Amino acid sequence: MAHKSYDLIIIGAGPAGMTAAVYGARAGADVLMLEKGAPGGQMVNTYEVENYTGFGKISGTDLSTKMFNHTQKLGVNYAYGDVRTIEDKGKYKVVETDVEKFEGKAVIIATGTKNRRLGAKGEERLAGRGISWCAICDGAFFKDKEVVVVGGGNSALEEALYLAGLCSKVTIIHRRDKFRGEKKAEEKVRNHEKIDLALDAVIESFNEEENKLDSVTVRNVKTNELNQIPCRGAFIYIGQEPATSMFSHLIKVNKQGYIITNDKMETNIKGVYAAGDVCEKDLRQIITATNDGAVASQNAVKYIETLKNK
Repeated sequence: MAHKSYDLIIIGAGPAGMTAAVYGARAGADVLMLEKGAPGGQMVNTYEVENYTGFGKISGTDLSTKMFNHTQKLGVNYAYGDVRTIEDKGKYKVVETDVEKFEGKAVIIATGTKNRRLGAKGEERLAGRGISWCAICDGAFFKDKEVVVVGGGNSALEEALYLAGLCSKVTIIHRRDKFRGEKKAEEKVRNHEKIDLALDAVIESFNEEENKLDSVTVRNVKTNELNQIPCRGAFIYIGQEPATSMFSHLIKVNKQGYIITNDKMETNIKGVYAAGDVCEKDLRQIITATNDGAVASQNAVKYIETLKNK
């Protein structure tokens, strides 16, 4: 059975994937962008973006929509696809999803990262029944209720501030006594009347009542003292891990699972590139993802041209 064929297949429609699609389409390539969720990736789950050049403040949803609309105006093909694997056939690659297979002369992997789990008792059972990884998606369910936020980076601080506008009380639980986020966000958190801090603390268990989250048991890492914090919602922001398990048989990754690329965003497989948060790098931001997408796409188009000239 013949598979649908394209010049360039982009796996993932976050800022890296969508920028790659824009550059590919503008260069005249026939581009397919595959995504298993909503366009925007992690950006969709961000309440406010304040560090993307040119936009003093914009919601993650609005920025995602603007980027996606840009790809569509340029005629980028877009399809749902939960990618299972890539096969290297030399002059073309086969990308297999849960539904069908596609052929591409070049592929850009822009699958980003997924939210890390705590591994605490009750977490898996109560996922979606009080435990969430997205405040903007689920915050409204906990209007005027008490919630906890777990983590100490920018995401935890920013989402706690967002939730404080909806909930009666927000408690930030962090395993250290210092935050890792921006000072401006930390100041807002520490001065907010509806935000409490539980520092040097880790969650031992998520406790339920009638199949819903009712409280969390936290342990002080210095004293081992246990405390129970009542809450109807828990939002976890303890970092990300790369979505690369479906490619690691073919593509070289580091110990953490991030894809290793050179400055042209080339992987170890000719014709396969990577871009965005899925790559081994120091800074994972929307703006660095768009940079990677542009570089990967430009080099993928050059590679496709060499195939045509052979």
